[in-house]
Amino acid sequence: MATIEITKDNFDSEVINSDKPVLLDFWAEWCGPCRMVGPIIDEIAEEVTHAKVGKVNVDEQPELAASFKVMSIPTIIVIKNGKVVNSVVGARPKQALLDLIK
Repeated sequence: MATIEITKDNFDSEVINSDKPVLLDFWAEWCGPCRMVGPIIDEIAEEVTHAKVGKVNVDEQPELAASFKVMSIPTIIVIKNGKVVNSVVGARPKQALLDLIK
């Protein structure tokens, strides 16, 4: 499945009401580490079937970033049954991100 662009308009339907865990990448275009993690996030989205993978552009969705108290990017958050179950800040290798959604 492709990466889903998460906005305040589709957040409830794609994340809160999801029957699968959701890995969210909070990122921005100008962020160097975000550009390193972005392709890895896209790979994970194509490979995993037991979770959804979404991206939240913090410049376009400041309300969502604020609601999760995102202070540094990239921030990766895993949400299951509407609750945050895991999070990391900063670039991580692919396996570390996969481990977040196991």
